[in-house]
Amino acid sequence: MKIFVTGGAGFIGSNFVRHVLGLGQKHVLVNYDKLTYAGNLANLQAVASHPNYSFVRGDICDAAAVSRAMAGCDVVVHFAAESHVDRSIYEPAPVVETNVTGTFVLLQVARESKVKKFVHVSTDEVYGDIPPGKSSDEEYPLQPSSPYSASKASSDLLVRAYVRTYGFPAVITRASNNYGPFQFPEKFIPLMISNALEDKPLPVYGDGAQERDWLHTEDHCRAIFAVLERGREGETYNIGGGRVEKNLDMVRRLLRIVGKPESLISYVKDRPGHDRRYALDCSKMKRELGWSPQVSLEEGLQQTVDWYKANGEWLAEIRKGEYRGYYEKYYLNRDSSLRAISNIAG
Repeated sequence: MKIFVTGGAGFIGSNFVRHVLGLGQKHVLVNYDKLTYAGNLANLQAVASHPNYSFVRGDICDAAAVSRAMAGCDVVVHFAAESHVDRSIYEPAPVVETNVTGTFVLLQVARESKVKKFVHVSTDEVYGDIPPGKSSDEEYPLQPSSPYSASKASSDLLVRAYVRTYGFPAVITRASNNYGPFQFPEKFIPLMISNALEDKPLPVYGDGAQERDWLHTEDHCRAIFAVLERGREGETYNIGGGRVEKNLDMVRRLLRIVGKPESLISYVKDRPGHDRRYALDCSKMKRELGWSPQVSLEEGLQQTVDWYKANGEWLAEIRKGEYRGYYEKYYLNRDSSLRAISNIAG
């Protein structure tokens, strides 16, 4: 099987590439990535010389470039996205362009190329706020709250339209909050770990009572591969870790693992439209594909902290680039109550 992976230099994409190449099977992977701020070929250094792996730098909005790179591929796994909610709030245009237009271009090219399966990797954020005591299954109504989640919901609907209108062999996955190695440090868990390791304030939005379902990226990669191999065309599959935790409780857990005091917690003004609770019903994945999460939250968080401790050079290199400029632009200059977040930029 020749797999065309978009966004394979990002966090989840790079973990997926390493996962597939590590299976010991004869799958061939083409990694197509624009290498924007969160795309990093250092994430793939361990497999860069693998005989079944190749990298093509390109934009998913460039149909001609996508067509050339996708030629001869059997299936597509589409990770590429602008995925940070804060970025989408303060500068939504690139998010809509990449997540909606980029997905449209990929669908068009993949249909013309007659690929056998297209796996569209989406998010639980498309469901919006989930009331306490409930979980969203795949039929739960889409109620996105941010420009990011709205763009992902839009791309989901495009995929569904291609399935219905053209009989296109696509599957949608919607995952909960991922964490693990190589995650860009603007995201919640690596931000808290990196700040705690350097005794910098840990910024917590609002009261910190927002609830999230946490999924280790290893479990996510196994789930996506199961969907690629056995998922039914036209279906949507929720992928969650089954551990819904309050953000503040997660921060406290991480501080205990790192061995730092809770006095580092810094409460900042909540972001606009912040969802209070996500929770996924993943019984369909378990029932149809035999998948269930294997990495416990306790084990996964310890592994993740250990990885960031051991990879300080990776983190330092990222902080030299566009990352610092982003936080200066979107936080320091917009709201003084968010200035604590700038500590992550060094």
